[in-house]
Amino acid sequence: MRQFLASLCLFTVCSATTFAQADSLMDMLGGNTADQKKEPVTNTFKATRIINSSSVENLGAGVLDFRISHRFGSLDQGSENFFGLDNATTRLGLDYGVTPWLMIGLGHSAFNKEYDGSLKVKILRQRKQGMPITLSYAGSVSLQTTPAPSIPAADSTEWFFSNRLYYTNQLLIARKFGERFSLQIMPTLVHYNIVDSSKYSNNTIAIGIGGRVKLTKRIALTGEYFYRVTNADLTLSGQKTYNALSIGFDIETGGHVFQLMVTNAQGITDRTSVGQVTDSWEKGALHIGFNISRVFTIVKPKEFRKSGGAGW
Repeated sequence: MRQFLASLCLFTVCSATTFAQADSLMDMLGGNTADQKKEPVTNTFKATRIINSSSVENLGAGVLDFRISHRFGSLDQGSENFFGLDNATTRLGLDYGVTPWLMIGLGHSAFNKEYDGSLKVKILRQRKQGMPITLSYAGSVSLQTTPAPSIPAADSTEWFFSNRLYYTNQLLIARKFGERFSLQIMPTLVHYNIVDSSKYSNNTIAIGIGGRVKLTKRIALTGEYFYRVTNADLTLSGQKTYNALSIGFDIETGGHVFQLMVTNAQGITDRTSVGQVTDSWEKGALHIGFNISRVFTIVKPKEFRKSGGAGW
């Protein structure tokens, strides 16, 4: 893993150097103006999520995104469960762009009957010359509402409301390399309020990596992987957990982005898809799924309000 991370860092540095040299050459040839150099890089990713994890993309101010995320059961469940199609979970989410740099969201997932709230703040933005990366912070809190477990009378431990809460904090560091390739690194901290403290830490630290390769004008290949630095041997209800690996396609169809994927994570919220994945690629325990995103303009930009809203 250390060799992999070292190779990744070397690749990123070399690529950044190459692009900087290309910009310098364009300056010598007179191909860049001062305004072009300051112009921000757009469409690092096509949606606010790569697959399960957040991307550096934010919604525009006044834009509402209604998102349906669906994961079928495991393919290895056999014909009696129609190879997982009879055992599915769904998350319904609403995200809203408060400002160009702030996005908030709410969601409900059938997996563990979970509610979640989130925010994403854009801190830095990649520009064609100067700033080499886009940097965002993403944070979320989730509430599990399944019935509390029965506690034996001999056990004086109480079941507290706080045991239902989970917190996720992420830095999203992304760079768009040309028109076809984008890369994102995601240092992640997930805090579980209740774990077996004799064996595990309440904090799971993970390093995520995600990417997008544009195949055609409307189709892109995506992927993401989370490596747990701590709690790598964490168990969930006696089951072994695994690192999450997901591969998918983004398909743009008019007013929405359709995301199709294969993943070993059936849970859709951050705390489940990073640290509580109980299925394995090696064992063929995979989930087919999709995300459908539909955006609506709730508050029109000032320039459109002044012009009578033509085209809206």
